[in-house]
Amino acid sequence: MDQIDRKILHALERDARTSFADLADMVGLSKTPCWTRVKTLEAEGYITGYHALLDSKRLGFSLEAFIHVSVDLTMAEQFEAAVIKQPLILRCHATTGDADYTLHIAAADMPGLDRLLRDVICRLPGVRKFVTSLITRDVKPVARMMYAADGL
Repeated sequence: MDQIDRKILHALERDARTSFADLADMVGLSKTPCWTRVKTLEAEGYITGYHALLDSKRLGFSLEAFIHVSVDLTMAEQFEAAVIKQPLILRCHATTGDADYTLHIAAADMPGLDRLLRDVICRLPGVRKFVTSLITRDVKPVARMMYAADGL
């Protein structure tokens, strides 16, 4: 990966809908070589997809939380398979420390969170305990890998 590839990744991370013509201008290439580089970055796995960022509050989910879950690790595969099927679990990370997993969830409101905890989370396979932390506001809502890589 060279400096032009890094510029391409940086630009696409900021706005994945940038046209190839605009992207080429930003990185100092013509359109076709820029397109070829993007396709190569995709094929090599540097770009794994393109996503729309949705506003959870406008979609009716005024509450988000992190749930730190401890599980019976003999049930880890079943836990993970069940988590994948739950639409209100936005993300799931296997972690080290006090919890085995951290879930990022969305709920319409506090009663919705209570139902999710009682009817879904505590019934996931292998769950021994969980601790919930409400998200009060987003300080840095979007991860930017290229900003982090530039700082190394």
